[in-house]
Amino acid sequence: MTVGIAAIVTLLFTAGVVLVLTLPDAGAFNARVERLFVENDDLTAQAEIKLLEILAQSGTAFAETLASYRMVIFVLLVFATALMVAALVFLVMLVTLNRRMAQIERSGIQVSSLIISREENTVYLNTMGFKLTEAMMETMAVLAEARMDGELLSGAQIEAVISGRPEPDCDEAAGATRIKRLRDGLGNQLVSELLVKNIARKGYVLAIDKAVIEVI
Repeated sequence: MTVGIAAIVTLLFTAGVVLVLTLPDAGAFNARVERLFVENDDLTAQAEIKLLEILAQSGTAFAETLASYRMVIFVLLVFATALMVAALVFLVMLVTLNRRMAQIERSGIQVSSLIISREENTVYLNTMGFKLTEAMMETMAVLAEARMDGELLSGAQIEAVISGRPEPDCDEAAGATRIKRLRDGLGNQLVSELLVKNIARKGYVLAIDKAVIEVI
């Protein structure tokens, strides 16, 4: 990133120097007018003197305009440098963030504490608290108990435990719906997808160490 910023600043600085050096001298026009005065001292008629005065005023106006152009170029170069540096910084930050997200997806979410408070209907994940409905809390509690027992639960098994009906009478989709609602309650899609994992043809499980789970 440092090399990129240095390259941007160097490139724009070089372009600015070239532009400034190639612009005509602000006093060039006035110098020509002065030369006319010196070389044509025989111009004494009123109209001729008036013409020379107009030329002198035009030279002054030209010098002021050129000076303002230099300032405009300087401001635009500074603005362009700031924009390009900001774009580079944001690009590096985005790439870094994507790499971190990929690492999280590979290694899973790092949970040091998962507290399920039935009285408050709240799940405390590390330092974050998630207020859930009673149905969501039931689903979370079932998953937590299954994780502590080292088990994976299918959607039908989750529905059977919560509803109290026999597993054959429960629909897999009903349990999947409970999982979806739980994930929605957790809010952050990345957190919920990594915390409540669906292992194909096996079932749902909390992808955390069972030692950090506490139900109160």
